[in-house]
Amino acid sequence: MDFSLFAHMERLSADQPHDKIYDEFIGLCKMADEGGMRAIWTGEHHGMEFTISPNPFTMIVDLAHQTKNVRLGTGTVIVPFWHPIKLAGEAAMTDLITGGRLEIGAARGAYSYEYERLMPGMDAWDAGQRMRETLPLLPKLWAGDCAYEGTFYTFPETTAAPKPVQKDGPPVWVAARDPNSHEFAVHNGFNVQVTPLWQGDAEITSLMERFDAACASYDGARPKIMLLHHTYVASDAEDAQVGAEELSRFYNYFGAWFQNKRPVKQGLIETLTEAEIAGNAMMAADTLRRDLTIGTAQEVIDRLKRYEDLGYDEFSFWIDSGMSAERKRASLSRFIDDVMPAFA
Repeated sequence: MDFSLFAHMERLSADQPHDKIYDEFIGLCKMADEGGMRAIWTGEHHGMEFTISPNPFTMIVDLAHQTKNVRLGTGTVIVPFWHPIKLAGEAAMTDLITGGRLEIGAARGAYSYEYERLMPGMDAWDAGQRMRETLPLLPKLWAGDCAYEGTFYTFPETTAAPKPVQKDGPPVWVAARDPNSHEFAVHNGFNVQVTPLWQGDAEITSLMERFDAACASYDGARPKIMLLHHTYVASDAEDAQVGAEELSRFYNYFGAWFQNKRPVKQGLIETLTEAEIAGNAMMAADTLRRDLTIGTAQEVIDRLKRYEDLGYDEFSFWIDSGMSAERKRASLSRFIDDVMPAFA
């Protein structure tokens, strides 16, 4: 099983300078590169200090000059916000600049907060249909002279310029949950990325079963599947509990952004009260301690072995957590030094 890092800039309060948190983000990415991780993933989000990445291609180009060996992926680009020709061209240009290190993680998006600002009136179903229309066009635009007439897009013969460095273009990974999404990805020859969030081992198993079912009905080569999971490698049991409490707070804010009901000022959502956080049993620290990849190095190794046995090809260490830069670095260092060697 391969390992990768999934990371963004996180700004939790107005007193944090953006240049400082960007330096902290770059530092984590350098650790991943020097530590032998396969890839770094960073996504696309708009108008949210909670997750800062308005254009992942921009950050990937910078990371290409800050790192040496690691693959660089969009994790994920929000496909309905892009015209197919623009996405194909930007991706090809990024692949050229990075020397063929680009991978494209693609999703329909998750936050209605973003939909109502960039694509007013679009809902999750509409977004998913736009993604399904766009992604199969990318290899055709890279190959050249692609004309298309569809539901959302129509254009005459077009060739992405420049051409990507990688033969047939960068690998594509589709964020999938329901069986139809797995089938769409697999039957188009795309890899799959799954994110069980806080739902635990039963969901991790179920997602693999959906992927296996899609592969069973497909005659082509079996694509890869990546598990993206919030991870904290602790120094001891007490530290693991602290990490679970920090992730509990993070998930409460994630839920608030997802529900899109609280006021947002200067890109920061209205502060949650301690009573609101304490009253959310679904995202309580003890629940997340059980269901996320949290624990000492040996506990994390044991969990990852189970994921590997299920058939996951890659595990992506999701480091966004609201933790301090120091705690993130300590956790990632323990993952690289104490966990990854068990899978050498």
